[in-house]
This record gives sequence, C-alpha cells and structure tokens, in this order.
Amino acid sequence: MRIIIANHIDPAIRDRRDLRAWTQRALWGARDDDLVVLCVPPDPHFLRYATALTGTDPNRLHLVVAPTGAYEGRLLDPQMLTHPAVLDQVRVYLATRGGPGAVGEIWALWPSASVARFAAALGLSEKLPGCAFLAQGGGELVNNKAVFRTLAAAANVPVAAGTVVRDPGEAAVATLTLLEGSGAVVVKQAHNGAGVGNELLVTDPSLATGHAGARHLHHLDRTDLPSAAAAYWRERWTWASADGRFPVVLEEFVPGARTVYCEQHLTDTGTLPTEQGELRYTDRRLSHESVPLRDLPAAVDEQLLDGSARLADTYRAVGYRGRISTDAIVRPDGQVLFTEVNAQVSGSWHIYEVFAHHIVHANETPERTVTESHIPPQWTVPDGETFHRALAELGIGYDRATRSGVIVSMPIVDHPSLGAQFTFSTVHAGPDERDTIWHALEDRFTTTARRTDSRKALVV
Repeated sequence: MRIIIANHIDPAIRDRRDLRAWTQRALWGARDDDLVVLCVPPDPHFLRYATALTGTDPNRLHLVVAPTGAYEGRLLDPQMLTHPAVLDQVRVYLATRGGPGAVGEIWALWPSASVARFAAALGLSEKLPGCAFLAQGGGELVNNKAVFRTLAAAANVPVAAGTVVRDPGEAAVATLTLLEGSGAVVVKQAHNGAGVGNELLVTDPSLATGHAGARHLHHLDRTDLPSAAAAYWRERWTWASADGRFPVVLEEFVPGARTVYCEQHLTDTGTLPTEQGELRYTDRRLSHESVPLRDLPAAVDEQLLDGSARLADTYRAVGYRGRISTDAIVRPDGQVLFTEVNAQVSGSWHIYEVFAHHIVHANETPERTVTESHIPPQWTVPDGETFHRALAELGIGYDRATRSGVIVSMPIVDHPSLGAQFTFSTVHAGPDERDTIWHALEDRFTTTARRTDSRKALVV
C-alpha cells in the first residue's frame, strides 16, 4: 500500500489560494488499500467516476481529511500533516493492515519538507524517497527556475540565452542586452507555472505572439529603451521577485518555437524517462497538451532525450527523488533549448501515466492520443452535472470499447462569477476525431462570438 499526500506547493513559497479541486487528481493514482490524505473530503461524484475508470474499489481506499489549518481547507496546510489527529488516524489504519511494514511508499504531489516531517513522525522516513533532502527544504531548491539555470549549466545542457538577476538595476541592464537578440525577452518568476509567472517584453508589436507561455505582455517604447527598461523594472520588480524573496530569470524570446517536455522518474538506483508531450498556448495561456509525442524528427527527439537524461542525472545527484518534467522549446531550426525543470508530480502525470497508459493503452494498435484542455474563456459551464450530462447526451464520454471520448480530469467546481473551471482530456485517434468532439462541446457551451477563432487555435 501507499500513503498518498494530496498537497501542492507550500504557501510559504507561492500562495495558490484554492486548490481543493486540483489536488484531488491524486485520486487517479490511488489503488486498493491505499491511504490518501486530503484537505477536504473528495467530491463523491468524482471519486466514483475516477475509480470506475482506474478499476480501484473506492470502498477499499482509506481517506484522511486533515484539519483545515490556516487556509480554511482551500489547500492542505503543511503544518497539519503532523497534527495529532492526522497521525493518529494513519496509525490506526496501519495497525489494521499489519503495521508500518505494510507501507510500500509515501507519495506526495509536492516535495514539501512537511511530508518529510510526516514520514519521520510515523517512523517511515525510509518510505519517502529522498526524505533527508526534502527535510532540508530541497523541494524549493529543485523547483526554482533560477536554480535550474545553474544546474543546467553544470549538466552542460543547452538553454535559451539569458541570465538570473537579483535587483532592478541588474535586470534593466540584462534586458537591454537580451533585446539585441530577437527583440523580445521573457521574464520568469522563480516559482510559478503554466505561463502564469511569465511576462513577455517586446519592442516590436508583431512579436506579441499568442503561442508563447507568458500570461502577461508589456510593450517597451524603443525610442528610449534604457529609460523604458528602467521604468518597467521599477514597476514590476516586486511582482517578478515575489516581494524580493527570489531572483528573477530573463530569457531571450525565440519566435516560432514548439514547447515540449520529457518527464523522468528519479530513484535511488537511477533515472528512467516516462513520457514526452507537447504544450500549446492560445492568447499566451496554456490551452492544451498532448501525449504521447510521436511527431518529433529523430534528431530533435535525440536532443530532447539526451538533455533530459543529463538533467535527470544532475537533479538525482543533488539528492532529489521522484518525478521531474524537463521542459524545452524546439527552435524553427530544430535546436532544442531547455527552459525549466519541475521537480514534482506535474500536471502532466495523470495525463500520460493514468489516462494514456493505464486506462487508454495509447500505444496499442490502433494508437490513441490524449489531449488535456482547459475550458476556454468563451465557454460557460454552470456546474459539473451539466457537463457530464452533455457528455452523455452527445455520446462523447470516454468509451472503453472504442478507446475514445472525454475523460474529466478533476472535480468540476462552480465559480460564482466565472462558472465551473476545470480541465478535461480528449482521447482520439487523430486530429479530425478530436476536432469533432471539441466542436460538439464548443457548440454546447460557447457564449461569445469567438467560436471560429478558438476552432482554429485548438486543432492539433
């Protein structure tokens, strides 16, 4: 059995506010007799839905809900993992399973020091891979984008031209230097994801592309670039550095690049690549990603696998154990440049490990592709019941017989002003099938005139 911790990045590093729905994706990895620690009771419909697809008996899962702590149940308070109420419930359950020796592994979505404290309190430190490293705050180190550039240099892995800066003056000088390249610079917070912590600085409006992972966009007046760069950093340093707590990464923007990744599993005995995928952006927001990645030219694939392996070996040598995603861009000329490493159970894990390979068996004949999508801003889904009913009425829910259709990735939680916000995966044989499914949902839920544009942007 495993003990699964449905947590996410520590609020002391980055406050993600409300993660009640997102962290329940840990249930995709739960199997019979596992114990799962959550911040709230799981959505009952989602629990039945997910376990029906994975083949897990929900009655054979033991669920522990941690006290609400400082965050009112919106996320798992790291301090609550060692709360006596949590530890006592875990000990009682382990006693029914034959004691601590029945635990095969402690597995957490985020490599928090609090998970190491939890393991130590139960006398199970040896069941948490890399426990000593995590106990010393190693999770922050290996998820820091500034540290990534240091470790990538040590691994001799090619990265986008750029630097790490630690004050506004240094940032302004580096910005001017990098603008001499493509005319655009990507500013990256040390801790953030899916492009939310990135800003694209451009001097040429034609470079304000939608395919880049940069939620924010800023035009610099090129008539006086030194003044414009200095003014920008006076305004944005607090945001970029998280109130001065972390350094900031600057990278030269590469127009026309593809965004890909290769995930790896790091253990005490070595490293193993687990899957490769591609990320697509619409209006600079992550819109969808697809696995497996089958269309890379052999020379590009070789670069991706080689650089990913060297990064995995380096992160393993530092002391980290667990999953990493090595993210990269492919330049139009075919060169692969690595951009960051996420040393955690990433948002891609359930797409490839559970959906593609456990449920769908995507590499069996006929092959299937799994594409995870965020509902676009022009859709309005009032609640989960409505979305699941639409899948049934349209006949596009996942079908085991055809190995095609939609898998809903997380509980669908209503937002008072935006409607439900969630992700879902489309399992398809090719672009035409995915397009048909997407259009059916789009016709049902689109509430603006942006339907035509979204169809063009989301075809794979």
